[in-house]
Amino acid sequence: MNLLLADSMHWDWLGNNIQRVLDLTLNHLYQGIIPVLVGTALSIPVARYASRRRAREDGAKTYRSGAHALVHGFGLLYTIPSIALFVLMPLILGTSIISPVNVLVALTIYTMALMVRSGVDAFNAVPEHVVESSRALGYTPARAFFTVELPLALPVLFAGIRVATVANIAMVSVGAVIGVSSLGTLFTDGLARSIPAELITGVVLSAVLAYLADALLALTARRLTAWRTA
Repeated sequence: MNLLLADSMHWDWLGNNIQRVLDLTLNHLYQGIIPVLVGTALSIPVARYASRRRAREDGAKTYRSGAHALVHGFGLLYTIPSIALFVLMPLILGTSIISPVNVLVALTIYTMALMVRSGVDAFNAVPEHVVESSRALGYTPARAFFTVELPLALPVLFAGIRVATVANIAMVSVGAVIGVSSLGTLFTDGLARSIPAELITGVVLSAVLAYLADALLALTARRLTAWRTA
């Protein structure tokens, strides 16, 4: 019975395709992580611009309304179905339908949709008196941002980064539907060829990558915010 079950699952497929699985895993990581890095880097200045502190500094009602609309506008981007955005990218960018660039750009947009909101919350959580103290000490706005505001915003920022990373790693698989190679390719091929082992390998590795990425980010956040427990 066990032998029949093993044969029906085609576990020998894994042993014969180790290199392919490794290549797809690297593709998956690349397509999932790069958008997080780029999207986060782009989101931080946008979030700082839209934060309540900036609104208080400018003291303009129209500015606050514009910032509010900006944040919600980015949030609405996340409501676009991933497969629709992946298909739309070639029309906008002029790329091939199977180009990884489509997935990279789409997931960067999704990352910004999450991180702008998280970034605004992060900068709003920085105590106002701390920022004012740095200015009283003669810090330039840039120095105050990089040495005071940004470090204090890291706990909330990393919470958003963790969510964006896990979400991206999950959504990369959807790109396989339009022919972009990733662990999602194991889903589509496994279903098409009725090879359960291939399908299960893709599912398990996707979950493992998401878990490991989240654990690594949690560890990094603890290291960078050690002052919280000091």
